[in-house]
Amino acid sequence: MRCFDVRSLKTICLPKQLRSAFSLLPVLLLASSLLMPQDIAWGAEPQPLQAGTAAVDITPQQFPINMPGGFSANMAESVHDPFFARAVVLSDQQTTIAMVLVDNLGVDPAVIEEAKQLAAAETTIPRQNMLVCSTHTHSGPPSSGSSGAAPEVAYRPLLTRGIADSIIQAYQQLQPAQVEFSSADLPEEVFNRRWFLKPGKMQANPFGKMDLVKMNPPRSPDVLERPAGPTDPEITILSVLDDKQRSLALFANYSLHYVGATPRGQLSADYFGEFSRLMPSRLRTNEKFVAMMSNGTSGDINNIPFGTTRPPRETFEQIRIVAQKAADTAWTAFEKIEQHQSKVSLAMLERKVELKYRRPSEEEIAFAKHVLELKDEAEIAKLPRLADAYARRTMSAAEREEDSVEVILQAIRIGNDVVLGIPFETLVEIGLELKARSPFENTMVIGLANGRYGYLPTPHQHRLGGYETWLGTNWVQEDASDILTQNLTEMMSSLHQEFANP
Repeated sequence: MRCFDVRSLKTICLPKQLRSAFSLLPVLLLASSLLMPQDIAWGAEPQPLQAGTAAVDITPQQFPINMPGGFSANMAESVHDPFFARAVVLSDQQTTIAMVLVDNLGVDPAVIEEAKQLAAAETTIPRQNMLVCSTHTHSGPPSSGSSGAAPEVAYRPLLTRGIADSIIQAYQQLQPAQVEFSSADLPEEVFNRRWFLKPGKMQANPFGKMDLVKMNPPRSPDVLERPAGPTDPEITILSVLDDKQRSLALFANYSLHYVGATPRGQLSADYFGEFSRLMPSRLRTNEKFVAMMSNGTSGDINNIPFGTTRPPRETFEQIRIVAQKAADTAWTAFEKIEQHQSKVSLAMLERKVELKYRRPSEEEIAFAKHVLELKDEAEIAKLPRLADAYARRTMSAAEREEDSVEVILQAIRIGNDVVLGIPFETLVEIGLELKARSPFENTMVIGLANGRYGYLPTPHQHRLGGYETWLGTNWVQEDASDILTQNLTEMMSSLHQEFANP
């Protein structure tokens, strides 16, 4: 049965209890909608499912190596815990898909594309049926490696080959399997980091202007007024069993940025890696079992309990605490599953969407030039924090030759559940809206999928300002989240229409 992606679908947001009614909308619209040939996917009656897994070590071998993610060099001299590219491949004998999670801040899109091409050449999986996402650890190595220091240049081929090999090896391990989605909540470890402050407490941003909200403000009740957004406490899991009812894979998703407080000067996969290490102790596992914790829509969510004081922790302790709670919550979700499904149809859509790059205003360019031309130390000291860094980003944006960038969106249907991939550090409201719009029983929204193109705030959050909205932190047009949400809604509707009418 053909599944059509209907681009003319109107955007509506419905509460959870009305999803069943919303799921019928594509059926009514299909006859009058434009059918887009490039979005056609093929589905079939459910067939016996197969699955394979792999975990390929991608730990850097040369040091010192820079850990990106800050505003200055942060060099690692050694490794605290290993890095992996972890993959699960699913096949219903008609469609084969691969989902890969990489321990990295955000893998360069060019590296991902090269790895997909390598894997496609050695398997029967089309490159558009591969989702490669990053955990977003802030204590990981760089991924571009096209120039720079020798360790960074040497790491790129190791990373690229590791991602490709994880797909190839998982494909080679295909065996009879069963799958099911589930979820459970872990609310006490997610906090919105964007806050309204009390009158008189806000300071100028790097552009010399006043925002309405601040990212990571002081924790004092004398400063804080209220959070500027919600959180998403849900840990969603895709559980995969072998034919002997042993766990073969558990792919989890949680909207928590990262934990941090890793050992200074050491690489660490953060709580994502620790979750993967702990999870086998929670389940009866196959010898090929692989656990993965992916990053959800956590662009404005972190692990800092604003307004309260947490007891002191030793280095890496908070990572262990969060990973343990996440593993326990994933186990709770697993225990809620009544029956895994051995016959599940698969389908996958990929859509490329063009977004315009943001351009600085004449006023912003003038301020940036003023900042960069200052020589007097006393005058420089009066500048807002990070003024120099964002002046450079402003000029880079002004001088960029390209007017737009093409990003990849993906939607994977696994039975009556869906996985969405967005290549941004996506704010939590976007993930919550996609879940509310979804016609599927379970919806997993993965951030930093198939690249990393900065932060993705909503238009409302853009109006509030703050770090996630600044030019140079956010790269693309201010209504990009509306455009991408509309596209993903259409893609979900297409996949659900195929599921409802096999």
